[in-house]
Amino acid sequence: SFRLSGGVYSERNNTEIVHFPVGRFIGMSEDGAAPALSPRPGALSPRPAANGDVVDSAGTAHTYIIRPNFRNKFRPNVVKQIIKEVLAQRLQGVQYQAETSSQHTREIADEIKARLKELNLERYKFVVQVVIGEQRGEGVRMSCRCFWDSDSDSYASETFMNDSIFCVAVAFGVYFY
Repeated sequence: SFRLSGGVYSERNNTEIVHFPVGRFIGMSEDGAAPALSPRPGALSPRPAANGDVVDSAGTAHTYIIRPNFRNKFRPNVVKQIIKEVLAQRLQGVQYQAETSSQHTREIADEIKARLKELNLERYKFVVQVVIGEQRGEGVRMSCRCFWDSDSDSYASETFMNDSIFCVAVAFGVYFY
């Protein structure tokens, strides 16, 4: 770990190391394992707080959490239930009309996103996609490709159908590093 004036500012999280360098290199550290840093002129000197956050001299805490804790993870089963409730509430008895389907998709997506925000999943960003189409007995296929971290990011989807319409809603939860 790097040594800054006033303390150690790196932490080990499983196999990943997160560094908090402030300053410039001035040579090797006392143990010879890593270069020592010296504060830049006029730079705030951070110090570690008791809970692991880095606190600058102004008292502002900065968190460098790179994974959500177990309680704050995106739970697809919970999200799927939310989507199912919103779709049933909004689309029960609705007949397909091409003129109003655009408005319905926006309203449904906004309501799902608002309900997801009520879960208070810190540092998660949500993307909600809703597709409404006319029920004609034809098949429809949807797919999606994403580049994400499978440990912290996930998605949930739900389908609603009646005699007139079908609706597919997908909610993605992406952890913001």
